[in-house]
Amino acid sequence: MADMYAPHVTLAGSSGVGPIVPGTTAAAIRAALLPVTLGTPVLSVTFGAPHRFMQTNIVSLPLDPHGPLRALHDRIATSGIPFLQARFTFTPHVTLSFFPELDRETTRALMRLRVADAAFFDRLVVSRAAESGKPRVLFELPLVG
Repeated sequence: MADMYAPHVTLAGSSGVGPIVPGTTAAAIRAALLPVTLGTPVLSVTFGAPHRFMQTNIVSLPLDPHGPLRALHDRIATSGIPFLQARFTFTPHVTLSFFPELDRETTRALMRLRVADAAFFDRLVVSRAAESGKPRVLFELPLVG
């Protein structure tokens, strides 16, 4: 199972297509996402230089908002899952730090990080956000298309 404290890309929620309408069952979400994952191959992505969100200690690596990642985002958006409006526009990135608060030196070290190699995304992880604390992973679906 994925650790939501680990680096991750958000495709639905505060960014992306918006949060899933409360009350939508895990079974309904899985049923809607299964055709998406069956038709989506493993994605290869490259990272930009680290970015820190203004007035936060959240550090991320930007990803190209076009191409296969955008296609996956759009397939999720049109999967039939009911979504609320997103707070932020889709700006794909890998979140490196979200929890816990970072000290100044750790933040500087993350900002110096450069990733030359491509990364591969091979699954969707669906989790339920908690008001406070760690999100709970509901299920994972491999990308097999």
